[in-house]
Amino acid sequence: MKTYRLKRSVSSVVLAVLATTLALAAPKPPNATPPQNVPAFPRTLVNARYVYVTSYDGDQFDPNLWSEDRQAIATVQDAMQKWGKFIVVYKPHEADIVLMVTSRPSEDVLAVYDAHGWPGNSQYLWRMMGRSGLQPAEAPLVTDLEKAFEQATAGK
Repeated sequence: MKTYRLKRSVSSVVLAVLATTLALAAPKPPNATPPQNVPAFPRTLVNARYVYVTSYDGDQFDPNLWSEDRQAIATVQDAMQKWGKFIVVYKPHEADIVLMVTSRPSEDVLAVYDAHGWPGNSQYLWRMMGRSGLQPAEAPLVTDLEKAFEQATAGK
């Protein structure tokens, strides 16, 4: 009887070790949230150097501008300066690219416009939207813009 219990205990231990080994060796599942698809950056703008950042409701010096939009403009300007690919300008006629932002509790927007012909040309060329996308500490929409730009210039 003791031999039977010993064999059963050893078998249980071996089975547990085997199950643990298989569980650890199994491939890890992909992230629960797959990376967001980033639209392609327009190749016509990859040689741009100067960027003007504004809001859909006015520029950063407009006294009627919502404080959230003013903060979003500052966040994007800071990110552009840190990135170093563009020179931030404060007059739209000096820019190659216009970045339009808006920040609302429900959603933030970052859109790219060709500055030549702006504001008459009201069709954006690249745009991303997302909740909390233009926060001062972290601006994932700007990160998406950087990724899209880098992908567009990789095949340049």
